[in-house]
Amino acid sequence: MTSLTVANAVVAPKKRRNAFQRFLREPLGISASIVLLLIIAVSLFAPVLVPYDPNQTSLDQAFAPPSAEHLLGADGVGRDVLARLLYGGQASLLSGLIVLVVSSVLGVTTGLLAGYFGGWFDTIGEWISNLLMSLPGIIILMASAAALGRSIWISMTIFGILVSPGFFRMTRANVRAVRNDAYVDAARVFGLGTGRILFRHILIVVRGPLLIQITGAVGLAVVIQAGLDFLGLGDSSIPSWGVMLADAFRTIYTAPLLVLWPGLMIGLTAGASSLIGNALRDALEEGNTTRVSPAAAAKSRRARAAATAHVAADTGAERGILDVRDLRVGYQTTRMHSVEVVHGVSLSIREGEVLGLVGESGSGKTQTSLAILGLLSPGGIVTDGSIVFDGQRLDTNSPADMRKLLGRRIAYIPQEPMTNLDPMFTIGSQLVERLRANTRMSKNEARDTVRTMLDRVGIVDSKKVMVSYPHQISGGMAQRALIAGALSAKPDLLIADEPSTALDVTVQAEVLDLLRELQRETGTAMLLVTHNFGVVADICDRVAVMQQGEIVEEASVSDVFANPQHPYTRALLAANLEDRPSRPEREVTA
Repeated sequence: MTSLTVANAVVAPKKRRNAFQRFLREPLGISASIVLLLIIAVSLFAPVLVPYDPNQTSLDQAFAPPSAEHLLGADGVGRDVLARLLYGGQASLLSGLIVLVVSSVLGVTTGLLAGYFGGWFDTIGEWISNLLMSLPGIIILMASAAALGRSIWISMTIFGILVSPGFFRMTRANVRAVRNDAYVDAARVFGLGTGRILFRHILIVVRGPLLIQITGAVGLAVVIQAGLDFLGLGDSSIPSWGVMLADAFRTIYTAPLLVLWPGLMIGLTAGASSLIGNALRDALEEGNTTRVSPAAAAKSRRARAAATAHVAADTGAERGILDVRDLRVGYQTTRMHSVEVVHGVSLSIREGEVLGLVGESGSGKTQTSLAILGLLSPGGIVTDGSIVFDGQRLDTNSPADMRKLLGRRIAYIPQEPMTNLDPMFTIGSQLVERLRANTRMSKNEARDTVRTMLDRVGIVDSKKVMVSYPHQISGGMAQRALIAGALSAKPDLLIADEPSTALDVTVQAEVLDLLRELQRETGTAMLLVTHNFGVVADICDRVAVMQQGEIVEEASVSDVFANPQHPYTRALLAANLEDRPSRPEREVTA
């Protein structure tokens, strides 16, 4: 078995687990759940676990130390601390439950309706949420306690209303982002009712953030309720952790240990609820994931490092300027999991050759090219395989090593030209800056080189373009400017990601002709990422067809067009409308 095979085996996707199974594999989530369940259990079964009334006083037991009779001792009036601690959990947990129900029911329901329907309901809902968020919560709670009485039900219901705008705004924003998506339209077409669409197809979008918000609200409610009782705004006849804290602070110099127990319970409850929310969110949002343990990750790194010799001595055949073997790319969803988006891709490009990487949107073309460039989005990692450029491993390079290659020997033309030009600087200053960063040219030499390249790519008035800002030029001109910038340093490899997609048809043809001409002149190898077989026919020497993160066919352009082997390749070619007979005109009927 080769080193690459061993590395592949280390990170091979495992059988998909359901959300509960994934939650059980989160150590922090399980630990927090055990803590919270234990707190809930001892609070509910307090009458069974302790023989004392939490309000029973006995002055002869005042400040009694921990003993077999009183496990945590007694407070200043002889009440059993353990009894008050366990009974106090009932009031504190009830506070969290009240706030959870009120805030989630109000906020989520109104957020769903406002985000889905918009209009006057959205306007009124946003106005009310802004009003509630502007109110000073603690002042409102203090005023309500004075006016309506010191009831935990009243104060926590009011607090739940004050917290609900957070649920409303989060739900509304997420619903607005997906309410016009294709799958929602399809649900309408299939005749599903509004309620089913909202609560089954749209609510699932907000479940991850919603769990974080819910558990955060529970922990906050416990803290706020304790704070109100500490300030004397609660019912002192009901034992709670806040009342215990207030009593302990009055005698803190006499019995400082009394402060520890209620404070510890408040902290454990709030912390555990927050950790549970994070773990549940991760378990629900992970789809088809790959579990990578630290030991397996280390084994994979060793296998990939050992694969360098295997890549170098694989065969006696001629090797290309770029050689990618068994490339796998994943995105971290949690500390221990990743979703794989590129599955064992292998391709090679010889000097002066143009390789087309073809496939539909989402097939993994861009992720493959970004992995080669070392520019994966945050969370993206090369989990296996090797990327060798002119004998140098890129997948194990440090960012500093990659900076020595990018812009010098490896250039990149992005898909969207306008988003890759800084609107705050002129075209000339940006291109000159990039060229000087990658060469030892002086400012004047770099400016002359850039102007020459702008002329070479067909820009008529290069002097004017040099002093123009991105918004002052067209998309086609911006794409030409990026091509000029990419080729000005005379790279050995050019990666072009859909370089003509954002352009109109006539400009597309000009840009493709320009790329081919400049590539032939400079001898630059090119990886052209596209979904258009017409572009492949115009400019490429070989083509690799990609489907769902895998290369399904690779051959010369003439062979692929004349005799495609894979069904997916044939389907892509069949989808091309070029040279098809036009649709007959309809007969005009009276």
